[in-house]
Amino acid sequence: MSVTGGCQCGAVRYRVEGELANPHLCHCRMCQKAAGNYFMPLGGAEREKIAVTRGEPGWFHSSDIVRRGFCAKCGTPMFFDPVDSDRLLVTLGSLDDPSRYKPVSEDSVESRVTFIAEWTGTRQKVTEDDFPENELAVIRSSNRQHPDHDTDTWPEAKR
Repeated sequence: MSVTGGCQCGAVRYRVEGELANPHLCHCRMCQKAAGNYFMPLGGAEREKIAVTRGEPGWFHSSDIVRRGFCAKCGTPMFFDPVDSDRLLVTLGSLDDPSRYKPVSEDSVESRVTFIAEWTGTRQKVTEDDFPENELAVIRSSNRQHPDHDTDTWPEAKR
């Protein structure tokens, strides 16, 4: 059993042998900034079970004890690395199948933005219903996102 993922453009891909543990949402401000979002969904595994299979991530030390791995080409956050730990975490949104892991906890809830609880009552937009067909055609024909599966090649020249 393995889990795969990677960045939006496909320059960096990774594989996790086995299952991820402790899928959770982190609400801390560092994760908010690193994700550019209200929280960061993460799950972890033993460091030796995670291998980068294409490219090399860029790294940013968000503190002395944590570095964050991302794609230097497209910016996708993929790794949360507590440097003195035997575990490495991946961003659940960078998985090829992010729906595989339902979060079991929320961490750093003291930093959670106040309206998160209201999300269940928001309107759900469907892309095809929200964009005119001519805009969807342009998006589809110019999409630079790597597919949600491993590929033998990465067509960098097309990017």
